[in-house]
Amino acid sequence: MKSIKTQILVSMFTAFTLMPTAAIAAPEITLGLSNWPGWVAWYVAKHNGYFKEYHAHFKLVWFSSYMTSVEALSAGKIDANCQALIDTIAPVEKGVPIKVVLTTDNSAGNDALMVSNNIKTFKQLEGKTIAVRMDSIEQYLDEYALKKNDVPLNKVSFTNMSTADAAAALMAGRVGAAGVWNPWIQRIEQRHTGHVLFSSASAPGVIPDIVAANKSIIKKYPEQFVALAKVWYKTVQFIDKHPQQAAKIMAPHVELSPTVYQQALAGTHLFGKELNYHSMNAKYKNMTISLYKSTEDTGKFLLKVKAINKVPDPSMFIDPTCVNDAIKK
Repeated sequence: MKSIKTQILVSMFTAFTLMPTAAIAAPEITLGLSNWPGWVAWYVAKHNGYFKEYHAHFKLVWFSSYMTSVEALSAGKIDANCQALIDTIAPVEKGVPIKVVLTTDNSAGNDALMVSNNIKTFKQLEGKTIAVRMDSIEQYLDEYALKKNDVPLNKVSFTNMSTADAAAALMAGRVGAAGVWNPWIQRIEQRHTGHVLFSSASAPGVIPDIVAANKSIIKKYPEQFVALAKVWYKTVQFIDKHPQQAAKIMAPHVELSPTVYQQALAGTHLFGKELNYHSMNAKYKNMTISLYKSTEDTGKFLLKVKAINKVPDPSMFIDPTCVNDAIKK
């Protein structure tokens, strides 16, 4: 006859082995983010309980420096990261094992070529210096704006600075123009030291922002990334319906007032279900918002500045599975 102790141990083991898989907590997946409205929006999801609602086990990791977050993903220090598509192409081309799993937004005014108050036209930029972080999305947008307005690139000078330093240089009058993004656009305007000559509002689809994740994490926890997409879809719905409430939730994370942050939020075109479907799937590659089209366009710029040796095949690193499954389920 089994002892009472043995029977208890057998019962405990049986109960554990029969425990539903969902009852065993999945490990937290780290998701890096930094100061951009399309990414600070994840705090709306956290505040509203959407991660818990969809059993999405993600830990938000804040980076005060955007490029540090990009480097952290490439180094395997975090599992996933919010970043611009253009900053994802070079790591992919160099063999970093990451894939794009979600489109968070397109910049719709939150990136701009700012100029001093005495400059009113693109023609007046000739002979001037533009401060910008070289080989970045801001340089790409600046060159896009110059070409669109018939200013040859050899008629201006670019000087390499961080975005913060570029904004400071413009505000101090040391340069005639600067390629910056919010909150620097707002800070320059608030100090009346410059104004927008061209912004991403006039360049739809040029600056897409995404979530990239390590391939091994996606393979190990595919359902978690489907859940993440569902969280995002619901977050976008809430922000679209309640922008003032959303701004109140987001603003403290970037030390701005809700009123000011609502303006920044308005310059970000958040991508919900339909836009994600169109941006992520290859059959819509001719659409303006397609990540396939953006890869081709920004890839040419990256080749020119020697950031890459060849443009990687978008189908090798853009994975629409999670966004598609999140729509179906």
